[in-house]
Amino acid sequence: MKPIYFSIGKNFPIMVIPDSQAHLDGHTVLTYTYSIFKNATGSENEFLQKENTLHTEKKHDPDYMGFITFEQPGKLFTYTADGGEDLASDEVEEIIEVISHYRDTPKLWSI
Repeated sequence: MKPIYFSIGKNFPIMVIPDSQAHLDGHTVLTYTYSIFKNATGSENEFLQKENTLHTEKKHDPDYMGFITFEQPGKLFTYTADGGEDLASDEVEEIIEVISHYRDTPKLWSI
């Protein structure tokens, strides 16, 4: 799946990379974990670089801010702050709202 670009607060650019998996037939599935990066420019090169190192070097990326897990969509969410900087609770809530909107609106998915 492609990344989701948006801003939170007063122009704080964010890139969310869904951690997706594929079935044997090649179709992507809806993920429950989303990695959060700050200072997103929206470039394809930036996305590919971060996606390629997402699970191996993510804690070394200065823009990585942790990940959000949808334990029970609409009810229970977990933010794991294992990056260089932590998100404030209101920022996490805003990101969850945007991700939930994308999850609930399949027309927005870039697969």
